[in-house]
Amino acid sequence: MDIIAELKSYNVSRETIRKLEDFVDLLTQWNEKMNLVSKNSLPDVWTRHVLDSIQLSAYFSDRDRFIVDIGSGSGFPGVVSAIVLQEKNPQAKVVLVESITKKTLYLNSVCTDLGLNNVSVINNRVENIVFKDVDVITARAVASLDVLLKYAAKIGGKQTKLLLLKGKSYVDEENVAKEHWRYNCETVKNKYSDDGVIMKITNIGTKK
Repeated sequence: MDIIAELKSYNVSRETIRKLEDFVDLLTQWNEKMNLVSKNSLPDVWTRHVLDSIQLSAYFSDRDRFIVDIGSGSGFPGVVSAIVLQEKNPQAKVVLVESITKKTLYLNSVCTDLGLNNVSVINNRVENIVFKDVDVITARAVASLDVLLKYAAKIGGKQTKLLLLKGKSYVDEENVAKEHWRYNCETVKNKYSDDGVIMKITNIGTKK
């Protein structure tokens, strides 16, 4: 796969691509000190992590101003989203929520080094935080759909979009979630994972 051509298909500039390259370099350096991503996945970091994350940018609108990434960990998809939005929607603010302190140190350092002034990092569990007017919530490999809907219902509103990168267990997760929640969902095949999907969820509410 031609990675540069694939990145350009998301209508990002060469400057943004360079910033993504810098992010990968920083991730690789930090990964020597802490387990951010599997070392086995580093040779395929562009496909497995960067392109996997950048897919979500297709679902951001120009009106989105407040994006919350739950369980940001290694920075996927939150840092990738912030890099893209810095160019395409500079008024948007991205909040990275991570409960593990050493990972927030990494996230803060990386965002500073990359000059991401549209990002803030919160070291806390999402259930302990109060947000207002959240436009988009993103998450990747963090929790089950049922739990993520619980988080989204707490920190978001009726108009909040939930964008999730999910694996092949998403059908089983939906079966559990539908026992407790009602919502609208558009499921799209993940371009970079044979059994993965993107779930775009709106109108979240509890079943009575």
